[in-house]
Amino acid sequence: MGQTKTVLCFGDSLTWGYDPEGPGRLAFEDRWSSVLGASLGPDITVITEGLNGRTTGYDDHLADCDRNGVRNLPTVLHTHMPLDLVIIMLGTNDMKPMIAGTAHAARAGIQRLVGLVRHHEYAFDYDAPDILIVSPPPLCETANPVTGALFQGGVEQSAMLASLYRDLADELGCGFFDAGSVARTTPIDGVHLTAENTRAIGRGLEPIVRMMLGS
Repeated sequence: MGQTKTVLCFGDSLTWGYDPEGPGRLAFEDRWSSVLGASLGPDITVITEGLNGRTTGYDDHLADCDRNGVRNLPTVLHTHMPLDLVIIMLGTNDMKPMIAGTAHAARAGIQRLVGLVRHHEYAFDYDAPDILIVSPPPLCETANPVTGALFQGGVEQSAMLASLYRDLADELGCGFFDAGSVARTTPIDGVHLTAENTRAIGRGLEPIVRMMLGS
């Protein structure tokens, strides 16, 4: 039996498991990282690092905690090392005009995060992990006045994320998965995912994660 491999899922509320029908948090078994972990089996540890409101690399000055992924990530990498694979699914919160508001800004943030993973000073001569970039499902139209205003213009911008992230992944030699190919955001708030859509991401990721881990 080989040594256990470790996968880190670094994301926002879509990874934390925000339940738009609650509101609240989805059951553990309904979160995509939990579904992925269950499907990969006991020899692979999947760590969930989801933070509501996390951005790729931008400050949210109204936030209750530090949501800047560029500032969060080095600490998280050091906490969980050694790592074999880091899955990054961020960009949705970058779509808020008060944060950044454009798909290109999110792409730049993802590029910075990839650089942090690759050039982090891992202790004990641990190797840098492989990286899988996941584009979040695009925002959809909603009658919710709060999220509708918060993410104004986000439907159009978020639809561009998959192609931008795919090209970036090719350029940087990372894996890529389009979560929008298997999951849709809910019109309840236009941003989040129902349990079934969240689970679909976990199922969709399993083949590429297995391939990248060589398992």
